[in-house]
Amino acid sequence: MSMALLFAGLLNQQAAAPSLDYEYFKSKVQPIFVAKRTGHARCIACHGSGTPLRLQRPSVDGTSWTEEESKKNFDAMRRVAFAGNAKSLLLIHALEEAGGGDFFHSGGKHWASQNDPEWQVLRAWIMGQTK
Repeated sequence: MSMALLFAGLLNQQAAAPSLDYEYFKSKVQPIFVAKRTGHARCIACHGSGTPLRLQRPSVDGTSWTEEESKKNFDAMRRVAFAGNAKSLLLIHALEEAGGGDFFHSGGKHWASQNDPEWQVLRAWIMGQTK
């Protein structure tokens, strides 16, 4: 195989690789951080302070973020959400172990299975869904 064909193939693979869509994050993923769940604290309750994964607290009406805050949250999430990787920490950390999650999340396990609608939103984003 010639070097030109090899290089062209690599470029095509890179072009086809998913990426994390900022607009999808703002409209679909970020609201999950403030969602109420029976028996659990909201994600922002812990991740707004006191944890290594630090999110900006919503300053607009308690449930919405400014553009600057959203961008900071997007950047923070890129530490645990890897485009195209279904084993990203964002997907497995708060998922029950029986559902494919890891063994511990100090905030509890928010999703019992991969069929949970919020978990599906997170997975879609990581796998390249756009708004």
